[in-house]
Amino acid sequence: MAHSHSHSHSLSGPSPLGPLAAKIVVAILAACAVAVAIGAVVLWPSGQKADIPLPFQNAAGGAVTTEAGHVVSSSTATCGSPSAGAVLTADPVPAVGEGAQCVRTVVAIDSGPNQGATTLLEFSGGPGQPHLAVGDDIRISRQVDDVGTTSYAFYDYERTWPLTVLAAVFAVVIVAVARWRGLRAMVGIVIAFGVLVVFLLPALRDGAPAVPVALVASAAILFAVIYLAHGVSLRTSAALLGTLTSLLVAALLSWAAIEFAHLTGLSEDQNNEVAAYLGNVSITGLLLAGFIIGSLGVLNDVTITQASAVFELAELEPAGRRAIFVGAMRVGRDHIASTVYTLVLAYAGSALPLLLLFSVANRPLGDVLTSESVAIEIARSAVGGIALALSVPLTTGIAAVLATPQRAAD
Repeated sequence: MAHSHSHSHSLSGPSPLGPLAAKIVVAILAACAVAVAIGAVVLWPSGQKADIPLPFQNAAGGAVTTEAGHVVSSSTATCGSPSAGAVLTADPVPAVGEGAQCVRTVVAIDSGPNQGATTLLEFSGGPGQPHLAVGDDIRISRQVDDVGTTSYAFYDYERTWPLTVLAAVFAVVIVAVARWRGLRAMVGIVIAFGVLVVFLLPALRDGAPAVPVALVASAAILFAVIYLAHGVSLRTSAALLGTLTSLLVAALLSWAAIEFAHLTGLSEDQNNEVAAYLGNVSITGLLLAGFIIGSLGVLNDVTITQASAVFELAELEPAGRRAIFVGAMRVGRDHIASTVYTLVLAYAGSALPLLLLFSVANRPLGDVLTSESVAIEIARSAVGGIALALSVPLTTGIAAVLATPQRAAD
């Protein structure tokens, strides 16, 4: 008889607290899924094309066209060559007279209508100017003026191959260590970015309210990522319900932090460009959506760990649910401590250039910490930390209700 019980228990795991508890959790998650689907339909972007912001336009008002190129030669000469930016089939013409010295870089055009020709790029060599070496692969922007003359300018470095290698190594390592779960996690990442690109960004661009859009997108991502990476079970359902609840808390905290601290988001250059060229987009709403989306990863990490800890303790712990809850909370407290460090240091790392500038500005520490640029990062850390801390008892409690201790299952 004991052998029969052991075999059955190893297949099914801890029994739920009666059929009612499992049914309630499933019903809540089903209602959340329906609400997400309805929200997605109601908030679905219109698909109308927005005007291209001025900094990203070409001379004709369209999108900037870039082509591939590689550096053929680089030398120092007088600035102002008439060949700068032109399509060349011979050596560039030197500048006339004497003047300031520039770095003259000859670039072979590797794609587009002028493939096989070259162009000349001139750089002053000052701060912010690229330092190109022979053989460097770059992207060059192509402009055609009203009379049909084509000109080229430096756009950026070519990063397709390095990023592809990094992404491939990342995927291989994850799949090699985590096996099928790692592969499913990779699929979840693709789905998450798909939700952001197809739904979240176009909806925000249409001027849709940021909180509902961010919550619908976040919930859709969580449903896909958690069930794909960890499978469909009471354990993952407990984690998902805890994460969704914590996400609502994070949304409320984000809204309160932005209102309470009077954060406008206009201290960031990208937000200023959005305000200037996409007038129907709320900058505070965009900031709020960023707070909510930014809390997803850390919440998912903590809730999955807590749900797993509870169910593993329920398999081994001969005591009752209270003891399992207390034991899992000890794990959760350690996780909170380490994850909060990660969260705060990650935001501090992203703000290092700004902090460096403040460090040489001889401004009082209080002024630095309360300036909006730093205050945004502090608010992000605080919101993420509070939501993270609250997600632990929430998820632990939900999982403890669903997981029956072994003694109760005997």
